[in-house]
Amino acid sequence: MFNKNIKLVLAVLITVWSVYEFSQGNIMNGISILLLAGIFVLFYFKNEFILLAFLQLRKQNFEGTKKWLSYIKNPEAALTVKQQGYYNYLHGIMLSQTNITQAEKFLRKAVRLGLAMDHDLAMAKLQLAGIAMTKRRKREATNLMAEAKKLDKHGMLKEQMQMMKQQMKKI
Repeated sequence: MFNKNIKLVLAVLITVWSVYEFSQGNIMNGISILLLAGIFVLFYFKNEFILLAFLQLRKQNFEGTKKWLSYIKNPEAALTVKQQGYYNYLHGIMLSQTNITQAEKFLRKAVRLGLAMDHDLAMAKLQLAGIAMTKRRKREATNLMAEAKKLDKHGMLKEQMQMMKQQMKKI
C-alpha cells in the first residue's frame, strides 16, 4: 500500500508523538501509540499484501492470491529485497498452473533475490526442477533436485522428490 520508506517515516513520526505523550504524563496513551508505531515497523519487514496472499494460497484460493498480489503495483519501490523474492515466488507458483515459461522466469528471479526460509527456497528449486524436466533438461533438473534436497532439512518435500525422480527415469 505504501512505499517501504513511507512506512518507516510514519513509524518515526508516531514514535515522536508517543514520546510527547510520555512527556505530558499520559503513559497509557504513549504505550498505545508506541504499539501503533510497531505495526508500521512490522509491515516494513513483512508486507501486508504478501501475508494476505500467503493466507489465500494456504486456503487453496488462487484467485484471492492473485487479487492480493495485484495490489502491489511497483514491487521494487514498495518491497524489500526478500519481499521481492517472495512476491516473485508467489507469482511463480500461481503461473506454474498455466504458463510454465513465465513461472520459470518468476521462480528464477525469486531464487536470485533470495527467500528467507530454506524450505521455501527448496520448494522454488523443486518447482524449477519440474519445469526443467518438462522441457527435457535432465541435467539441470538433477542439479536443482540435489540443491532442493540439501535445503529440505526437515524432509517436508521428500515425497515430491521421490515422485520427480521416478518421472525423471522415464526421460
